[in-house]
Amino acid sequence: MQGLVKSSGRAVVLELRELKLPELPARGFVRVKVAAAGICGTDIHILEGSYPSKPPVVLGHEVSGTVTEVGADTDPALVGKNVALETFYSTCEKCEYCRSGRPNLCELRLSIGSGIDGGFAESVVVPSRNIHVLPSWVDVTAAALCEPLACVCQSLFDPDCLINPGDLVAVMGPGAVGILAAQVARAAGGHVAVVGTSTDVTRLKIAEQLGFETYSAPVSQESMSGAWASGVDVVIECSGSGSAMRSGMDIVRKRGRFIQIGQTAEDVLIPFAQVSFKELRISGGFASTPSSWRRAMRLLSDRQVELSPLVSATYRLEQWSEAFDAARHGNGIKSLLVPSKAATISEDEVPR
Repeated sequence: MQGLVKSSGRAVVLELRELKLPELPARGFVRVKVAAAGICGTDIHILEGSYPSKPPVVLGHEVSGTVTEVGADTDPALVGKNVALETFYSTCEKCEYCRSGRPNLCELRLSIGSGIDGGFAESVVVPSRNIHVLPSWVDVTAAALCEPLACVCQSLFDPDCLINPGDLVAVMGPGAVGILAAQVARAAGGHVAVVGTSTDVTRLKIAEQLGFETYSAPVSQESMSGAWASGVDVVIECSGSGSAMRSGMDIVRKRGRFIQIGQTAEDVLIPFAQVSFKELRISGGFASTPSSWRRAMRLLSDRQVELSPLVSATYRLEQWSEAFDAARHGNGIKSLLVPSKAATISEDEVPR
């Protein structure tokens, strides 16, 4: 089979290889034929050397597909089911984080796409506990976005729900995570606006089509209108941009909540004194947990989150360089690698 492999510990060493098909699933494991795998900012950080990995390794951790084989002690009825995959392949299961339901914080965790072969390939073998059967109405290709959806749920709901009904919520950054966060915040009862930049015209249009108010940066209380002009209750920062973080600190009202989801490899200068002056509650979230996956799948089952509008383009594995370039430059919202399809969809051809 083909797979997209980071073959060195140095930055930007990625190549398409013919790989041996993974062994038949062992006890408690399943083989999944990959339908799609999303290109995440983490994948780009891996290539740049700013996020750890264990090469040679097949990248790709936002994965959906169809179960084709199961190992012993695994329900054979899973064969043929469309699924989305949790990322953690293994953890120590003994540390305080594993024992308290926080495997995302385990120092020994091994994840697909960085520590062990992931979804930028025609198939992947994972523990059966990692799979989540999709609702019948969810497109299996778009379901690669279930993983970032679970990450959003981890940041917004665990351990406490940070969105109250009626809250004014500003989401900074209209990428895939930002628009997923906007949908989750709305499902929790928030009144949500999405903030982007002058280069985010297409992304903000998608946000508007999903029913959100939008603003173009730079934003401040003075530049916002109506109820927003008095400040927002919750800022969800999804861009990883220092300027967006600073704007968020400006528009959040006293005793508000600031949630940092966006990642950056750079140090960022922010007016941290605002934390005490405004009595802010600041929190963040890393990756996902079993409980956040359960919540994400419930939101999908209840049709409170849409995934398909966020898919901007699909690419064959052979087109990986083009796909990574699109992700680096922020073209569209989410680019997917689709190993099993012969055709691609350009950004201009995606239905709006």
